[in-house]
Amino acid sequence: MTSSAIVWLVIGLSFVAANLPFLTQRLLLVWPLANKSLWLRLLELLVMYVVVGLIALWFEHMEGRIYPQNWEFYAITGSMFLTFAFPGFVYRHLMRR
Repeated sequence: MTSSAIVWLVIGLSFVAANLPFLTQRLLLVWPLANKSLWLRLLELLVMYVVVGLIALWFEHMEGRIYPQNWEFYAITGSMFLTFAFPGFVYRHLMRR
């Protein structure tokens, strides 16, 4: 798989993972809940961010050298992940009423 394909795969995976907490009532896609609060959804969003980050780190390790990341990297990727979660948030909290 080429580097460009891996980048697009990680971006697509990020978009899907960022919207999953808002599209289902299951906690981490496993345990069904009667009512998931916004705080629980945000905690699940953080877990999804870490999981996607670990997958991206694994892809980077498979490609070769892992580059060091500073706080700027995490600020940008966290903001991007929250931006990707916006459609799911709008669907769950703004449109479904």
